[in-house]
Amino acid sequence: MGEPAVDGDGYLLEPAQWTEDWARRTAAALSIDMTPDHWIAIRFMRAWYDEHGAPADARFVIRHLTEKRGAGRNRLFELFPYGYPGQACRIAGMRRPRIWSTG
Repeated sequence: MGEPAVDGDGYLLEPAQWTEDWARRTAAALSIDMTPDHWIAIRFMRAWYDEHGAPADARFVIRHLTEKRGAGRNRLFELFPYGYPGQACRIAGMRRPRIWSTG
């Protein structure tokens, strides 16, 4: 089985094909060194997607990071400096968001 299909911007076309290995490769391509905080955010996003069938809004990820790490609102944006939709959603294997609230 080959690599999962992505759109022209690197977003998975089928989020169910996501794996942590795929996430590591995608993060590396985006120049992100995955730390424990990155994984807390990404794994939360995956669990949210599995439960709700849609990507988590950034405010829910911020809340989760705050509960787990005592991190403030800015932590999500420190982890993914070029944007939640452009980096976190791509690494988490979400489809490209059409409209996005940053919380």
